[in-house]
Amino acid sequence: MQALQRSVPSARAGARAVRPARKMVTCTAASRPIPRATNEQKLDLLKKVECFIFDCDGVIWLGDKVIDGVPETLDMLRGMGKKVFFVTNNSTKSRAGYMSKFQSLGLDVKAEEIYSSSYAAAAYLESINFQKKVYVIGETGILEELDMKGIRHLGGPSDADKRVTLRSGEFMEHDHDVGAVVVGFDRYINYYKIQYATLCIRENPGCLFIATNRDAVTHLTDAQEWAGNGSMVGAIVGSTKREPTVVGKPSDFMLKNISASLGLRPDQICMVGDRLDTDIMFGKNGGLTTSLVLSGVTTEEVLNSPENKVIPDYVLSKLPDLLTVKEVAMVAA
Repeated sequence: MQALQRSVPSARAGARAVRPARKMVTCTAASRPIPRATNEQKLDLLKKVECFIFDCDGVIWLGDKVIDGVPETLDMLRGMGKKVFFVTNNSTKSRAGYMSKFQSLGLDVKAEEIYSSSYAAAAYLESINFQKKVYVIGETGILEELDMKGIRHLGGPSDADKRVTLRSGEFMEHDHDVGAVVVGFDRYINYYKIQYATLCIRENPGCLFIATNRDAVTHLTDAQEWAGNGSMVGAIVGSTKREPTVVGKPSDFMLKNISASLGLRPDQICMVGDRLDTDIMFGKNGGLTTSLVLSGVTTEEVLNSPENKVIPDYVLSKLPDLLTVKEVAMVAA
């Protein structure tokens, strides 16, 4: 877990300062091993929670394959009148791009139910009345969301093939009107992008450094874990000696966007995720009910490790475990 996660400032015109880092919420009192939720506990969860917020990678799908039973689980929850939202730290797609992915997997999801970290980056800049240009390390998802907000940008995929030769006397020019650098996952990151971002942050007065997330690893395929955006953010932290404002999980920026429209108490909202250090911490920091699924990054060994201080309220092997509640109810009837 990253020790430094900056809190996002409240939305007000012209805001530039970042509040001091908030102490992360942890829970250490738990017997080991931490048991899976019983049917009684699942019923309790469904009775008290009115809204479910789901991580995507490792919860809804792995790579490009939907996890068996997920469509039926979502149908059951909606049939019970529950609100559902999908929150992902993956910034490679915009909300429109995620809509296409959901549809390709046979999942019926509305655009307003999707909160990606690419959207969060654009929404954050809009919330502080940002007027300058953004230099992007990242992919098309960030660019599309910036376009939707009318925010000027450069970099991204267009800098994928640019090279630095480091000939004697070589000097890199950069745009002095760049007022923010946004770093998201970038399969084509290179030294040119790192240097350009570094120059903007170090030499442009007041330039913001924004990270979509600091995930250590990600599920780009269903075959293995891949180095996540934390590796890209780490490169810029190293060259600038600056810590970023993080707008994805476990920052509460996306949560505030969701909860403001629902009028629910935090404990009536459940965060379901596969990562202790982002998903469950995101929920804990916001006072939400939390449920960990073991179908993604976190293993039972990691969950039960003495070093783990982040304890979820419920543990499921996978999201479709909730379907057993429906089966029990049918037998009882």
